[in-house]
Amino acid sequence: MCRHAAWLGDPHPLASLLQEPEHGLFRQSHAPRLQRCGTVNADGFGMGWYDARRGQPVRYRRSVPIWTDANLPGLAAVATSGCLLAAVRSASPGMPIEESATAPFTEGRWLLSHNGRVARKAVRPLADGRDPESTCDSAWLAAAVFVRLGTGISLGDAVAEVVTHAGVDDPGARLNLLVTDGDAVAATAWNETLFLRRGEGAPFAGRPHGPARRSTGEPRGEGVLLASEPLDDRPGWDAVPDRHLVLATSGGVRVTPL
Repeated sequence: MCRHAAWLGDPHPLASLLQEPEHGLFRQSHAPRLQRCGTVNADGFGMGWYDARRGQPVRYRRSVPIWTDANLPGLAAVATSGCLLAAVRSASPGMPIEESATAPFTEGRWLLSHNGRVARKAVRPLADGRDPESTCDSAWLAAAVFVRLGTGISLGDAVAEVVTHAGVDDPGARLNLLVTDGDAVAATAWNETLFLRRGEGAPFAGRPHGPARRSTGEPRGEGVLLASEPLDDRPGWDAVPDRHLVLATSGGVRVTPL
């Protein structure tokens, strides 16, 4: 049911979420350690990041397994930002496998990724008549969140409202979201795993998939890292309790119950 990760803090390359860590999303695409549903995430991948020269985030996504894209390592090494979001996908049964169904979904300044599944009938009413980018459940969730953000509701409140309402109408839903506008990241833990690492940079494993690199194991700047499962085995990863919302900004991190 997908794996995703986000970074907010000092500028990092996308590779710090994908290939550099020993258990980055590249490895989680074929060997996740804590995934509760599914065994591989080969139905697509995507990432988004922010560049000061653009008013909107840059997005790159494909509907093929992440390990088949020969151009990705070079892109991930140079695409650097203080806010990154990336995901690898395991499509729910019956959901389309296409780029438009692959996270991150975007509108204006916002990026959104969904790790899980939800009955579409539980989220269609929340989209207030807006047509989603795809017919998949995640696209309906994105439409519902974007509708609320467009009315001026705060990031945390918009995400919390959609997740709690969808969770009531579909008690078996898995509703882990990552949503960002480049300045803040909201994340939910709802029937799936979510981990938080604060204060230290994204992990650097020293021996990623590809040529060997330096092996310092040192933090790489200050910030907040959120991921479906830890990207490495160093201490400092905190499991977010189920049915909780994480809101990360430059001023700190707040974890509250949903």
